[in-house]
Amino acid sequence: MKYFIEVWGCAMNEHDAETLGGLIEQKGFTKADNYLDAQLIVLHTCCIRAKAEDKVIGRIGALSKIKKKKPEMIIAVGGCMTQQEEVAKYIEKRFKEVDIIYGTHNLNEFDDMLNIVLADKTQVRSISKSEGMDIKEYVPMKRNDDLKAYVNIIYGCNNYCSYCIVPYVRGREKSREVKYIVEEVKDLLSKGFKEITLLGQNVNSYGHDFKDGTDFSMLLKELDGLGDFRLRFMSSHPRDFDFELIDTINNTKNVCHQIHLPLQSGSDKIIKEMNRGYTKEHYLALTEYIYKVMPDATISTDIIVGFPGETEEDFQDTLDVVENVGYDQAYMFMYSIREGTRAAKMDNQVPEEIKKERFHRLLELQNKKSLERNKEMLGKTYEVLVEGFGEKGRLTARTRGNKVINFVGNISLKGNLVKVKVKDYNTWSLYGELIGD
Repeated sequence: MKYFIEVWGCAMNEHDAETLGGLIEQKGFTKADNYLDAQLIVLHTCCIRAKAEDKVIGRIGALSKIKKKKPEMIIAVGGCMTQQEEVAKYIEKRFKEVDIIYGTHNLNEFDDMLNIVLADKTQVRSISKSEGMDIKEYVPMKRNDDLKAYVNIIYGCNNYCSYCIVPYVRGREKSREVKYIVEEVKDLLSKGFKEITLLGQNVNSYGHDFKDGTDFSMLLKELDGLGDFRLRFMSSHPRDFDFELIDTINNTKNVCHQIHLPLQSGSDKIIKEMNRGYTKEHYLALTEYIYKVMPDATISTDIIVGFPGETEEDFQDTLDVVENVGYDQAYMFMYSIREGTRAAKMDNQVPEEIKKERFHRLLELQNKKSLERNKEMLGKTYEVLVEGFGEKGRLTARTRGNKVINFVGNISLKGNLVKVKVKDYNTWSLYGELIGD
């Protein structure tokens, strides 16, 4: 039998899918190339935006029609979307064809739920509350890449940003013990992985729940001594980011000088309404210090346009930060109401036409900045990790700053660190030539 997992959302969900794959393959399933060839289809969901949920409901409907012709097919739906009790109940009632409904805290029970369905042909629903949940170690995984791997270091979120539903579906922060993280990274390096990305809703609050002085800087130093590899992390929160962490990154050999630092808004008024816990001045001080000690650093961000109450003056503050920081990349979104959050109840919602107009102005500025940052790399040589073939038959590789460079070369270079000189650029990519030893 074959399985297929479709994933919506963030890197955390991508990593969850690797856990699901490991549990499923223990049952003798093999991975299918598409859902039409699979007997087990898993939809691992996101609930950050209502549109994502709408897409999942549409996909469930389409799969339900297929199952009427293929009754042996097993459909599972889980993740952040179904962790919401009312959504799980709706799917259970509306789609009898769905066999398994699981929450974010029941991921490690998936093999048990699958056993029940295979044996009894009955619908299984398991949605646990987050409080009191234990972290389970040594769970099998089916890695989606043979060069780069995700390692989760902290689960949940304590921030309760007013626009975000993640704390309600992922639960409170719980850090993994250092020894288990070290074991996992050692194992990955022994298997030939060249790049590790540490994951968490807020990685730089790692260890705060231990209350013994353990923090993210300490973890980075511990992992840095495990060998020669590239170490990245995502995502960070400006409130918990400090100069000490920047110095730690600068003083390690393996931690890449790539910082993802979500801004969300440049207006102190909006930042406060978002419950973000920092100021524009604090944010700019962080980015200024990053560039001071690591001139080669790349900085990316997240920005929300049109948060309730945002005025033109507030938006100009955001444009000012984008102009000053000069982000290499920005993930930009128009605010959309997410039921269950405090922002959804605010009565000063920004009209859609204003949000769209501001979004396009922001996009135009950011594209200009991305192009300028790439232009600065023209003529320079970078050590890159070769990932494989990319566009137009070229090899694709990444710098330590996570910039993509495409160049002509042999596939035998995959997995190697090579030097490439940048010969051309556009807003999103760089093009170079291989430099010999």
